[in-house]
Parts: sequence; structure tokens; C-alpha cells
Amino acid sequence: MTKTRSEHDLLGDLEVPADAYWGVHTARAVANFPVTGTPIGRFPFLVRGLAAVKQAAALANRDLGLLDAARCDAITAACAEIRAGALHDQFVVDLIQGGAGTSTNMNANEVIANRALELLGHEKGDYARLHPNDHVNMSQSTNDVYPTAINAALTEAVDELEAAMAHLEAAFARKAAQFAAHLKVGRTQLQDAVPMTLGQEFGAFAVMLGEDRARLRESAALLLEVNLGATAIGTGLNAPAGYAARACAHLAELTGRPFVTAADLVEATQDPGAFVHVSGVLKRIAIKLSKTCNDLRLLSSGPRAGLGEISLPAVQAGSSIMPGKVNPVIPEMVTQVAYTVIADDLAVTLAAEAGQLQLNAFEPVIARALSQSFAHLTAACRLLADRCVDGIEAHPEIMAERVASSIGLATALNPLLGYRMATEIAQEALRTGRSVPDVALERGLLTPDEVRAALSPERLVVSGG
Repeated sequence: MTKTRSEHDLLGDLEVPADAYWGVHTARAVANFPVTGTPIGRFPFLVRGLAAVKQAAALANRDLGLLDAARCDAITAACAEIRAGALHDQFVVDLIQGGAGTSTNMNANEVIANRALELLGHEKGDYARLHPNDHVNMSQSTNDVYPTAINAALTEAVDELEAAMAHLEAAFARKAAQFAAHLKVGRTQLQDAVPMTLGQEFGAFAVMLGEDRARLRESAALLLEVNLGATAIGTGLNAPAGYAARACAHLAELTGRPFVTAADLVEATQDPGAFVHVSGVLKRIAIKLSKTCNDLRLLSSGPRAGLGEISLPAVQAGSSIMPGKVNPVIPEMVTQVAYTVIADDLAVTLAAEAGQLQLNAFEPVIARALSQSFAHLTAACRLLADRCVDGIEAHPEIMAERVASSIGLATALNPLLGYRMATEIAQEALRTGRSVPDVALERGLLTPDEVRAALSPERLVVSGG
């Protein structure tokens, strides 16, 4: 039989596995919230954020003479181990939970306390010597620890996503340079428009990513304001004078990020506005990534009956019944990621709106939605770059043929012939199947040199400025 130890809470005694670093509060949460099957330990950023907050709190309590050096050293050593990747498997409660994150906070308190006890030479569960609440949670409440930990976690997640987006942006930029000379027909509303280059098309994909990276970095600045020291509702009850400033300073030093204490802790404790803003930026990124992937699927459609202007790399067989079929599975995956991010943004929106009075009880689902969105987008960007964009090939002969027969060339004759005459040429070319240059020459409206000059690639694809 598995060895156990007995722990006690306000509901009574409960046996927990003797080798577990978590305790009674975590055990009850595991029983109460078997919802998604995804424990908080699966989100390393969040676990590291919790450990950083607990470490900062212990140092602040030591500075103020509330926590003796031995216990502080043990707690901070345990937190440092967790931040380095240890014991994440002991963070076992589901991210979706009642209690506004209390189960997550207590899971962290118990794991840190029991590891600290080991470092002091004591048995797990010997809380008379070092207690999860009295020592690890000293001067704190779930209501300031949990949101601050989310903020710390998301600042890390921003770095990872931004790096992945930069990786994808660079892939598109390389293709833009590679395809710079390939003239093609642009399209508006899925109809033929004026010419452009394939390089310009791929360059736009890169620029969109660069713009969204800038918006992501701007949104991250909002996460640097924290309510650590607010305790239960923002009044700072049970936190001594000077604690908030010291804890925040230690958190900044530990993480290397310029965290600041919110000007009004009552407001900050109930306001998840920064999460809403960040979620909105993630939705923006997702929508534009999906639009880009829709374009890649259109441009590569075929191979015989579609646009067929580019080929995406074949990464797997596409059909269980149609031999030789290859599907655009990587762009399809990214678009589905976008759908989940959009859904997660709605969850954040509803959870933020549902907060009541001095606390938002629904921050656990906000944490899950944002953690999931960051993780999925980060993976999607890297996969799109490495397994799709890098291997894209162009078909310049198909694009050149379509440019030569494009009715959109008539637009370039507007300055020479006027809109009405150019329209007549376009209509005749469409009706007869001849090219726009041929119709213009046959009508004697322009000389061959004038036609060549008007329809030269340099003039057709010049960027406005």
C-alpha cells in the first residue's frame, strides 16, 4: 500500500501520499475540480511566476523582521529550485477552479513549504516547524499573489511569442526577397486587380507580423503594474508597512523586469483590464495569422484546377482515398489555432465582465485562456515558419501568363486614354479573349513604345510614396 501522512484543515483530517510535496488543501482541490485534466504544472510560466512571487514575499518579510533567516533561506531556496524547473509535477490542481485561484495559491504554498522543510532537515508535513500559511503565505492573500503571478507568467510568455513571431516574420521576409522579381496579378474581392510582385505579397505578410509584434510588446507594459501587497481586497490588511514596496522590488530584481506597485491597490485587485487588453492583442495576432494562412491556401490551390501560383511543401499525404493528394495542413492548423485564440478571448471578456465588487473570482479561467493562447500561438508561428513558409516555391511562368492576359492592365492606361476609353478596351479584351495591349494597338490609340512604357513591370509595381 502507498504510504500516507495525515494532514488537517478546517474540514478535518485527510490522508495524502507521504511522498507528495502538496498537502491537504491541494488534495481537496484535485477532488473538487477534475475539469480539464490539465494541471497548472503544465504551464511552466505560471509555476515560475508563483515561485517568484513567493520568493519575493519571503525576502520582504525577512527584511521587515517577520520571517527568520533560516525559514527565509529555505523558502527562497525551494522557490529558486521551482523557478529552475524542479517539482512542476507537484503542481497538480486544475487551472479551472472555484475560489478565485485559492487552490493554486495553496498548491504553491504546500509544495514550497514541504520542500523547504526537507532543506531544513525535517519531514514533509511537519508544519509546526514551517507552515504553508503562516510562513510561505505570510503577508499575502490569494487575491494579490495569484494575479501578480499571472502577470509575471505572461511577461515571460510575451517574450516567447514575440521571438516566435520574429522567426516567422524573418521567414516571410526571406521569401519576399526571393520572389521580388516574380510579376503576378493582384486581386481584390477575389477578382483580378492590377499587377504586383509575389515579393510584395510576401513582404506584406512580414510587415503585418512586425506590426503585431510591436502591439504585443506595448501590451506587455501593462502587465508590469501589480497588486502585490494588496492582500484580500486592496487594503493591505495583515501586510506590514513597507511590505508592498519591498516585495515588488524583490520581484523586479528576481525576474529582471521593472514591476511596479499599482497606485490604487483596491482598484488593481478587482480590475483585470490588463488581461483583457493583452487578450485582445492575441486575438489581433491570431486573426491576421489566419488571414495570411487563408491567402497561402488560395495561392497554392490546385495543383491543376486552382490558382497554383505557389506550392507549399508536402509534409504528409493528404487523403486516405485520393492518391497523390497533398493538403495545406500547416496553414489549416494555424487557422484552427486562431479559432481557439478567438474563443479564449471571448472567455477572458466574459470572465472580466463577471467580476463583482472587490474581486474577480474568475481569474482562473482568464489564466487558462491566456496561457493556452500564448502557448498555441507560439507553437503555430514556429511551425508555420519551419514546416511551411521556408519551403514555399513559386511558379513564375503561371503568374506571368496571367499578367499578360489580365484585364487589370487596362488600369495602367487610364492616365493616357482616360477611364472611359480604358474601360472600353478592357471590355473588348474580355469579350474577344485578346489582350489589353493588343486591343489598344489595334485601335491605334497608342504606339507600341507607349504601350511598352505604360505596361512596363517597373511602372506597374511601383510602391506609392
